[in-house]
Amino acid sequence: MAPKPQKRKKTKRAKTKMTLPVSEEAEPLNMESMGHPEIYPLVLTTKTQEIFNCRVEEDVTEEQPYKLIRKEDIFADFATRAAVSDFYPVKSIVQEYPGDELLLVYDRDFKYGLNFYLIGTEEGKENYLNPPELPEEQEEYKDHIPEETYIYKPPISKPWISLGSEKEIEEESVKDSTKQITYMISRKRSEFGAPIKFSDQNASSVKDAYIECTAYPDKNFTLKQLERDVGMQVVPQIKETSTQTRWTRPKNATTQYYPREFLEEEKEALGQSKTLTEFLNSVSTSVEIALQQNEIMNTFIHDWKCLAEEEGTFGDKTDTHLKEYQSFTDLHSLTEKMVTCVSWHPVIYGLIAVSVAVRLSFEERVHFSGKLLLQPSLILFWSFSDPIHPQLMLESPDDIFCFQFCPTDPNIIAGGCINGQVVMWDITAHADRIENIKAGGSRSKKVTLKPMFLLEPENNKEAMYIRHCAVSSIESGHRKVITDIHWLPDTFEINRLGNVFENRSGISCQLVTCSADCTICFWDIRPLKASTPQPQAEKKKEESIEIPFDIPSTFLHLDLSWKPLSKIRLSKGETTLDHCPTKLSLSEDNLLFKAQEKILAQSKAVKAGEMNPYQNLENALSNILKPIDDFCTKFFVGTEEGEVIYTDWKMERDPETGRFMAKKPVSLYTVHDGAVHTVQRSPFYKDIILTVGGWNVAIWKEGIMTGPLLQSCCAPKRYTSGHWSLTRPGVFYIGREDGYIDIWDLLEKTHEPAQSQNICITMITYIKPWTFSAKQQFIAIADYYGTLHILEIPWTLSHPSTNEVSSISHYFEREVKHLDYVEQRRKIREQEKREMELELEKKKVKTFQKSKEQLEAELKMDYESYLELEKNILSNLGLNKEKEAMSYMELI
Repeated sequence: MAPKPQKRKKTKRAKTKMTLPVSEEAEPLNMESMGHPEIYPLVLTTKTQEIFNCRVEEDVTEEQPYKLIRKEDIFADFATRAAVSDFYPVKSIVQEYPGDELLLVYDRDFKYGLNFYLIGTEEGKENYLNPPELPEEQEEYKDHIPEETYIYKPPISKPWISLGSEKEIEEESVKDSTKQITYMISRKRSEFGAPIKFSDQNASSVKDAYIECTAYPDKNFTLKQLERDVGMQVVPQIKETSTQTRWTRPKNATTQYYPREFLEEEKEALGQSKTLTEFLNSVSTSVEIALQQNEIMNTFIHDWKCLAEEEGTFGDKTDTHLKEYQSFTDLHSLTEKMVTCVSWHPVIYGLIAVSVAVRLSFEERVHFSGKLLLQPSLILFWSFSDPIHPQLMLESPDDIFCFQFCPTDPNIIAGGCINGQVVMWDITAHADRIENIKAGGSRSKKVTLKPMFLLEPENNKEAMYIRHCAVSSIESGHRKVITDIHWLPDTFEINRLGNVFENRSGISCQLVTCSADCTICFWDIRPLKASTPQPQAEKKKEESIEIPFDIPSTFLHLDLSWKPLSKIRLSKGETTLDHCPTKLSLSEDNLLFKAQEKILAQSKAVKAGEMNPYQNLENALSNILKPIDDFCTKFFVGTEEGEVIYTDWKMERDPETGRFMAKKPVSLYTVHDGAVHTVQRSPFYKDIILTVGGWNVAIWKEGIMTGPLLQSCCAPKRYTSGHWSLTRPGVFYIGREDGYIDIWDLLEKTHEPAQSQNICITMITYIKPWTFSAKQQFIAIADYYGTLHILEIPWTLSHPSTNEVSSISHYFEREVKHLDYVEQRRKIREQEKREMELELEKKKVKTFQKSKEQLEAELKMDYESYLELEKNILSNLGLNKEKEAMSYMELI
């Protein structure tokens, strides 16, 4: 038997085959070095397998791995496909083979590096088909060989004897002497690619140009001076002094003066002056009117601040800044963590969920993977009543990067892990604990304006750890971090090919996730319909498995076996690389903003005693669903490269291979110069999308393929997150990496933020606003250091004006018309440019065709017109030079 080849030989064989020229006959690859000169490995493609009826796992299997192929068929393949034939490398072997049929063997385990091999001799074929039998004596001897017993001998410790090697190792080892420092150098976007010119300037004439860099001791590293070269020379001492003014000791001095007054004679002369009397009579009326106006109204009042609507009972309309209300920090966590996702509870006011992850890069996470397994990965539930102790803690197999409450049942939570798994939680058993709210007894205005979320004291002492009830399969899911997750609304559902059907169950049962592995997956939480009945023994085995008492059995059928319903890969087409999605937005996302009342009604129905619909999910697949034909299956995707893609989730059949694959993107725009962190639809307009990434912001309109409606200029710092306002259609919030938040108000400014406010000293990772009541609105802002800031939104940013919805709608319509106008002007300019180029070509041809007499006549006419113009100018100026001009003409 041939020895088992190593895996690296497979790569070597593949490289050897790729480097062989196709046009020349290559030398056949032989296994003579392995002791099998009659074996010639081959690679047979799917097309060749179909031609010779040797398809893998159909015609040739593990039980029947060989196939006899006629020489005539191989010669016919040479005549048809020539050098493209997979048998072309062994053409000489086939021609010299004495028999009529050659033996082709399926190499299932890649013993010889490729998927098939050909036996080139009759002797080798007979030995393979009829292997020689071992004599009985050898078999008996083989059975009676005694097995050697291995006796373990523990190592004996010996005293260490130093021979000086540790000193050599210490001297030869390379160590970092200084701490590595990372610098980031930035410049304005308008200066990208511009040539750099250096020049001298006076430091004292330019503001902030002179900066004094004083010396100071640096504790990071010290220099030990081992040797010093000193040179001395005897020279006379020279002292230079200079002076400009004589310096005297300063003294305090005072000066007393008197007002200058008119003399008596001057007063009498001015009193009898007629000009002074006329002046005073002429200006007295204007002065009296000005004095009266100053008494009637304040001329220095700010008209814009006074221009407001009717006064309400809450808030000050002049206040436009976010006010710090509360903050949450996990003081019990010993590791440094950042907030990755924030979500307010859909039903319980004042309860907010936060996912945290360790602040490590990919290389550091791989290096410290052993230590990270000892630390729990959690989603924390914070309440306004206790800013120190979380109320619930949801455990997960790895750090959660994104999660979302189910729009049908808020007790169902789905999250995406950094390792690519999808996790499900069911907190129905703990719903009563977190809903135990004590309302204030008084009805004063202060109580109504401030939420009172108080839990029972005995329940508030210790936070409960809740384990996940289902996790997806590692082999079938995403390969990298899940960057975004969305529940599909309960109005529709899709199948494996992306076709849309009506959802008769009325509950959300499907999810969509995107990951850094360039894929978008759709998941279904319902169990798959079994094609064959399950054996009785397996049923008894499953029933014998004990379920822990603290884990609900809602999604037990998904645990470790959950696979995506369909998978879409965003391929670029022209290259082997794919688009890497970071965020996505479906066409029905704007409906989730308005589903709060529906969720509240469903949660009350479950409390009243009705059965939870997620406890019986098997019946949902048995119904024959009605397809929805006019449903929009297109959605927006943001990528790591800053691209905004508008694509379709429906599959189409490839005409070449016949397989179903994702459609090509409808449109692709490269607007952002960094990874896209936010792709969100407006809660007021279902076709308006906000994208945030890199150094700028963009607003898009679905169906407009010419570009974004609004694209901001380059910001001073990179943008990291964003969110629309829930009550004002023209306001959205953008977080920056320096801890500032930019507030955009399209009614006030469309080219820059209306205001910027500092929230923290580090990067803002997530923004999530929430409406508590008609008078009070909050916004949750998470930072890189793991702190969640709750701020109160002022009146001006939370209450829209009378016609703000229609005004912003008209603004978007004007921008659409502007884009159309720009596109039309671009086409017109291109047409004009082509016409101008044609005219220039015609003029050049005409110039070459003109004769010498015509050119002299044109020059003479130009000169005569110039003399006429000169004559008119001189006559207008009164300079008579007609005689000189006439004499000059006579000379000509």
